[in-house]
Amino acid sequence: MNAFEIIGGKKLKGEITPQGAKNEALQILSAVLLTDQKITISNIPDIKDVNKLIELLGDLGVIVERLNKDTYTFEAKNINLEFFSSDVFKAKGGGLRGSIMIVGPLLARFGKAAIPKPGGDKIGRRRLDTHFLGFEKLGAKFIYDSKKAFFNVDATNLTGAYILLDEASVTGTANIVMAAVLAKGTTTIYNAACEPYLQQLCKMLNRMGANISGIGSNLLTIEGVKKLGGTEHRMLPDMIEIGSFIGLAAMTESEITIKNVCYDELGVIPEVFKKLGIKLERRGDDIYIPSQKHYEIDTFIDGSILTIADSPWPGFTPDLLSIVLVVATQAKGNVLIHQKMFESRLFFVDKLIDMGAQIILCDPHRATVNGIDKKYQLRGISMTSPDIRAGVSLLIAALSAEGTSTIYNIEQIERGYQDIDIRLRALGAQIKRVEGNGPSH
Repeated sequence: MNAFEIIGGKKLKGEITPQGAKNEALQILSAVLLTDQKITISNIPDIKDVNKLIELLGDLGVIVERLNKDTYTFEAKNINLEFFSSDVFKAKGGGLRGSIMIVGPLLARFGKAAIPKPGGDKIGRRRLDTHFLGFEKLGAKFIYDSKKAFFNVDATNLTGAYILLDEASVTGTANIVMAAVLAKGTTTIYNAACEPYLQQLCKMLNRMGANISGIGSNLLTIEGVKKLGGTEHRMLPDMIEIGSFIGLAAMTESEITIKNVCYDELGVIPEVFKKLGIKLERRGDDIYIPSQKHYEIDTFIDGSILTIADSPWPGFTPDLLSIVLVVATQAKGNVLIHQKMFESRLFFVDKLIDMGAQIILCDPHRATVNGIDKKYQLRGISMTSPDIRAGVSLLIAALSAEGTSTIYNIEQIERGYQDIDIRLRALGAQIKRVEGNGPSH
């Protein structure tokens, strides 16, 4: 098992470019199954979850060609539907949450699919009901084999329907959109997610010949078409990385420029970090963060404690709440972090408390942070990364801390962040990869 060893307390300096968006990649790559024509996709992040999905597409029979570091072509001419009943698929599909995303396109094009019960982050229950209920509304029939933990799906006659989603799930919306583009008639999806990633998917599908209107709103209308063709697509930069780098700059008092951020697609993210007192400025399509000794959390107008909560887009993304929480530990002032979506995402705060942060975990969804205004540094400890986002939050804490920290289970971090140690070293961070089995306690 690999670990990161970090010597903290060092100011960083320089430029860093965010990778392509992981959450967009899982949708866009799955969409290549909707056509037998060639699709070229660029700015693909070189990370484990994405590479596993590309490998899975190859196993299904998609002709995959890598043109350069971040650009691939995909041609899904001959798909081997027998692969679904193989043990290889069971092992690979079960180990990757993103594998659920291939179901919609396969149902649309071939009328059948199968999926093992997916795995992924340990951040509480992540229901897939939204996906399945949407497919059922379109006419798909599910048979769950509890012995093999496998779903078999029959969708020989998908027909457009009115669908009210029980939650504005990004992956759920994407999957249902991909199933609906080739269904007969009109599909209306209400309470649809409208994240930039989803807008990207809908625009790409329209370029392929789909007929989707309402893009960017929570009401999507899809007129089914007979066939889709090829296209070219470039993915957005990863907004979660961008937010992580803003937090990193503030915590380590570093002067950092984040390059090519597609600023107009970041929504409220820059504003939320400004509420924590972090100075940042837009320079063209870059974000410049000056070195800052202190930053002070805003209060509400009546002086009451600021609350930062996640909510569906255009609200604040839940993936950045753990970053906001860690950054607040060194701010002046207090903030209540309210994680509405996942019930176990805040459980990593015990590690921050061990490092010297002042945090009260109110319940599985809420934590109050009492910022220590850098009166003293956090101290380095040994810890284990429970999930992707918490892992990076702990990494940021370690880079700002006094002394040496070791983070185990970094495979979790690397599922979402490409070459993170190499890119941080380029800014001057003291971080190296070491062998390790985890903390002894």
